[in-house]
This record gives sequence, C-alpha cells and structure tokens, in this order.
Amino acid sequence: MSRIGRKPVEVPAGVKVSIKDRTVMVQGPGGTLNMTHRPEVSVVWDEAEKAVKVAIDASKMKDKQIVAIWGTTRALIRNMILGVTKGYEKSMEVVGVGWSPVVQGNKLKLIVGFANPKMLNIPVGLKVTVEKQFVKIQGPDKRMVGQFAADMRATRKPEPYNGKGIKYTTETIKRKAGKTFGA
Repeated sequence: MSRIGRKPVEVPAGVKVSIKDRTVMVQGPGGTLNMTHRPEVSVVWDEAEKAVKVAIDASKMKDKQIVAIWGTTRALIRNMILGVTKGYEKSMEVVGVGWSPVVQGNKLKLIVGFANPKMLNIPVGLKVTVEKQFVKIQGPDKRMVGQFAADMRATRKPEPYNGKGIKYTTETIKRKAGKTFGA
C-alpha cells in the first residue's frame, strides 16, 4: 500500500480545486494549473475536510505499478497546490570570463564562449530575472521550472578543470588537477 498515496492533500484558504472527469484544476494567487491523471486512480475533492483524496481500487493493491501511480498522482497534486500558493524557484550561475546571460523579451540570450550566442525561449508562465551572472527562474509549475533550468545548464555544462560553465547555485563542481610538468 502506498504510504504517500493514502494521505489526503490539504488545500489552504484562497486555493480552489475543481475536478472534472480526469482533469484536476487548481487555482490560486500564483496562477492556474491543470493535470490529467491516469484512469487507474480516482481523485475526489472532500469539501468537509478541505482536502483532495487520491485512491485506487482495493483489488489493484498487488500491482506495484498502479500503487506507484497512486503515490505519484498525490505528489503531483500536492506540487500543484504548493506552486499556486508559494511557487517554485531555481537559481543558476554562469561562470566564465566574458560570459553573460541577458533576458531579451521572451528569450534568454546566453553568451557562453561559442561563436554565436545561444537563445532559449522562456516558456509562458515563467519569470526569468538576471542579476550579473546569476539567473533566477520562478514559476508555479515545478516541472516547467526544473526543465528550463536543466535546458539552460545543458547549453554549457560546467567542466571540472577550470570550473567554467552554467551551474545551479547549490551545485559544487568537483575539480580535477590539470597536467603537471617536471618531476
């Protein structure tokens, strides 16, 4: 049995949850998020407890994949509720001499040592701010914030010899020693 799936997801004041067919819609001060859940899982809004309950059929408790989907669905709904209330944030750092990030309209321009600058489209719903070499990505959708940060890092991964590249601010780069001359 899923330990996470059986816990109800409490909904704070100011957040509206509506369930229609298999689509869960969460509205709050941070925005609106939608999710379509799998047919094996049932999602119910409990008005008395102000909570969302996720359940599966008792006959399917032996199927590990369905039990995993049960816990995942509950976690995704919880992430949606946290996203529309507090939001999610990732901080990135561009390390390198002459390297810089610039926001131009709905694109992020990365000058990171290539012949031409790399342009990344900023998805709708995300707020990207640049302060010197630091980039802050904010938004209500956890998956979208993380994916944009991963795409940004993939343009120029940090290398272990000089430490140059795009990295998360919480990430530490394991440095390697270069070649040594003489004995």
